[in-house]
Amino acid sequence: MKLKGKVALVTGAGQGIGKSIALKFATEGADLALFDINRGTCTVTAEESKTLGARCTAYGVDVANREQVHGACEEVLTVFERVDILVNNAGFDRGATLLKVTEKDWGAVLNVHLKGTLNCIQALAPIMIRRRYGKIINISSIYGKSGGIAAISYSAAKGGIIGLTKSIAKELGKSNINVNAVLPGLTDTPTIRRMPEKYKKMIIDATPLGRMARPDEIANVVAFLASDESSYITGSSIEVTGGWMM
Repeated sequence: MKLKGKVALVTGAGQGIGKSIALKFATEGADLALFDINRGTCTVTAEESKTLGARCTAYGVDVANREQVHGACEEVLTVFERVDILVNNAGFDRGATLLKVTEKDWGAVLNVHLKGTLNCIQALAPIMIRRRYGKIINISSIYGKSGGIAAISYSAAKGGIIGLTKSIAKELGKSNINVNAVLPGLTDTPTIRRMPEKYKKMIIDATPLGRMARPDEIANVVAFLASDESSYITGSSIEVTGGWMM
């Protein structure tokens, strides 16, 4: 129960890594506010979290929409009075190579990953500053460091999250707020299950541990960073890749 008595907000909580983070937090004693653009899947995660003992609310939110984010965060603060932990996980990709990526797709991907992360932090940082306590965990990707073929927008967005994490960590450290990034490798999520097998095999063959990550293995690291056991870690980018791209 590392997170007992804490209130956490997790974005992109409807499936995959975000859902696993929400359920892990619930087992660790946290109460939860969950955001996802798909209200239906977010509600399912919320109901599962409640069965684990969490007090939990679900919101249909497009994190790229500043007004939606700030409005939903106001509702969360009305219900829970505070947010101790923020996990910025919402994201998606529209894969394309350099000469084929469109301005529309580039903007859409960066808006969700980068603008969405900034929107949520700006909405909740003031209360963390006032309380002189907070844990912010931003989900990046190993592609944010290595780049990826046909992942122009995604790699740029995830790299931007690393820089954003470090900048905010420097600014908020004086308020006793830890800000870190987690960089997953290939992870067994609904999105990755749609990837052609030959591409998955290439990555797995290049991974020393010889397999994909389970979403709960990413969630375990996020839960550590959300706990007081990580009190002296900030501005870090923690790779959870099975050794891929090391």
